[in-house]
Amino acid sequence: QLQLVESGGGLVQAGGSLRLSCAASGRTFSNYVMVWFRQAPGKEREYVARISWSGTMTYYADSVKGRFTVSRDNAKNTLYLQMNSLKPEDTAVYYCAARGVYSANPDDYTYWGQGTQVTVSS
Repeated sequence: QLQLVESGGGLVQAGGSLRLSCAASGRTFSNYVMVWFRQAPGKEREYVARISWSGTMTYYADSVKGRFTVSRDNAKNTLYLQMNSLKPEDTAVYYCAARGVYSANPDDYTYWGQGTQVTVSS
């Protein structure tokens, strides 16, 4: 089993920044595409960003492109999400997820972190 533990969430004013981390253990981290999802109250879980096994390829949802940066350190078994220029609409619980091959459907993912709350005040 791959265990994932997020950290770094919190309360920030609009325009501020946060850095989320997702620490992995239990299996070879570099074997997995890593994805960030988020879920706001009353909404479906949505895709935010993903990164390839080696970290050389990154992709973003249009809503966060240019503001968020996903990265990974395979030596430290850790995934990151640097979030800048935060907006109130970024308020959500953020989850990291792992899969051998990327899927846009959250239901296809077996490995999830517990989530970390990000709240952006206006």
